[in-house]
Amino acid sequence: MTKFRKLNRPTGHRMSMLRTMVSQLVKHERIETTVSKAKEIRREADKMVQLGKDGSLCAARRAAAFVRGDDVLHKLFTELAYRYKDRVGGYTRLLRTRIRVGDAAPMAYIEFIDRENELRQSKLPAPQPPERVPLDPWARSKLCKRFAPPKEDKSSEI
Repeated sequence: MTKFRKLNRPTGHRMSMLRTMVSQLVKHERIETTVSKAKEIRREADKMVQLGKDGSLCAARRAAAFVRGDDVLHKLFTELAYRYKDRVGGYTRLLRTRIRVGDAAPMAYIEFIDRENELRQSKLPAPQPPERVPLDPWARSKLCKRFAPPKEDKSSEI
């Protein structure tokens, strides 16, 4: 079993809150909450998108056991699965926004990436450097000797 943040709640309340917030995130695609809750929601939302991309009956049953609402389940397995079919992971983004007035809790937006009306555009993937061919040990030692600085001859000083 994975380790969750306790969020100062009993287990039943915490799991119910996470299920509701993940369902609302899938439905609205952006919600504002505290940073610690958003970090937990991100873990579960990414798992639900993975299940949607899998598309099997087992995945549908596992997702239906967690999210609330048939419309949310349908969106997971159609719209979000199609949107992220080529992406390996990292379906959500966390943007810190403000400090809440009542209790000074740090607030954040959590949103799905690659959608309309994003708060911040996705970064393009960094280009991969070309793959280097490994040298065999003998060729490598010859190269090192060729580019090494010349040794001084101490016998000529006498």
